[in-house]
Amino acid sequence: MNFLSRYRGHWTSRQLFRLIAGMAVAFALLNLGSGIWNAAWLPDRADSTAKPASSTGDAGPQKTAFRPDVHSNIAAIADAETSTLLYEKNASRVTPIASITKLMTAIVTLDAKLPLTDLVTVSDADIDDLKGTRSFLSLGTTLSREAMLHLALMASENRAAACLSRYYPGGRPAFIAAMNRKAQELGMDNSHFVSPNGLSPEDVSTARDLVKLVKAACQYPSIRQFSTDTQYEVYVGKLGKVRLQYGNTDRLVGHQDWDIELQKTGFINESGRCLVMDAQVDGRNLIMVFLDAYGRLTCFADARRVRRQLAVVERRR
Repeated sequence: MNFLSRYRGHWTSRQLFRLIAGMAVAFALLNLGSGIWNAAWLPDRADSTAKPASSTGDAGPQKTAFRPDVHSNIAAIADAETSTLLYEKNASRVTPIASITKLMTAIVTLDAKLPLTDLVTVSDADIDDLKGTRSFLSLGTTLSREAMLHLALMASENRAAACLSRYYPGGRPAFIAAMNRKAQELGMDNSHFVSPNGLSPEDVSTARDLVKLVKAACQYPSIRQFSTDTQYEVYVGKLGKVRLQYGNTDRLVGHQDWDIELQKTGFINESGRCLVMDAQVDGRNLIMVFLDAYGRLTCFADARRVRRQLAVVERRR
C-alpha cells in the first residue's frame, strides 16, 4: 500500500491497473523460467523438485525412443516384455538404492523354499543401529515368514526384512551371500548388497541393473501381490490381540488410474528418494526406475509424467 499511495494523486486507475498487471506478468514469466511454477499446478504432477545431478558418471539423458521430463537424477524406462530401454538418464551410475534392496531380499527368501507358515521372531539382531529407524515390531514379536515378507515389501518394514535374513539356512551372512549370487545370476554386474533392508549406503546398484531386478521379481506372484496391497494388518502381543495396521509406501498404489504389477520405494539420505515399478501404461507393460530424487514426491510425479508423455508419443504414431 505504501508503494501505491505515493502515486495515488498522479496516476489514473487505468494506469495503476496496467502497472499491477505488468508486474504480475513479469513475475509469472520469471518464475516459469526459473522452474518455480512446475508440475504441482497440474492434477497428476505432484512434485518436480530435483537435486542437481552430480558431475561424476554418465551425464544426463541418453538418446532413446522418447524424452520424458524426468526430474530424478537417475532413471530408466524399459519395455517389460523385451527389456528394451526406452529412456535412460545416468542409468549406469552406481548409487545406493535403500529399500529397493528388499526386492532382492524377497527373491532370496522365496528361492529358499522355506515354509511361509513358519514362525519367526524379532530379536536384538534386527534392530537398526546404523540409521536408528523405528519399527512397530517390538523385540519378541513373532509372525509367520509370510507376514514378515508382506510387511517388508508393502510397508518397507526394516525389522521384518532383517528378521527374514536371520532365519535363512546359515543365518544372515549366508543370506547376504545368496543376495549377491542372485545378482550375478541376473546379470546385475554393478550391484552389491551388504544388508537385507537397504539401510546401508553400501547396498548399491544402477538403474539398468534394477530393470533386471524388477523383471525377475515380477516372476514371483507373492512379490507382485504383497508389494501392491494397499493395506495389511497383523496381530501381535502376548495374547495376539494388539492390531498393527500398515499402509503401502507407494502413494500410486490403489489409484484407479494406475495398474501397478509390482512396486518398491526406498529412501536413505545417501540414496535420495527411490521408486521402481512394473506398471501398465497406455496398454504397454513398462518397468520404471527412478533413483536419487530430492523431493519427497518427485519419483511419483516422474512416473505420472512418463505415463502422460508416452501416451502423447503413442498417439502421434
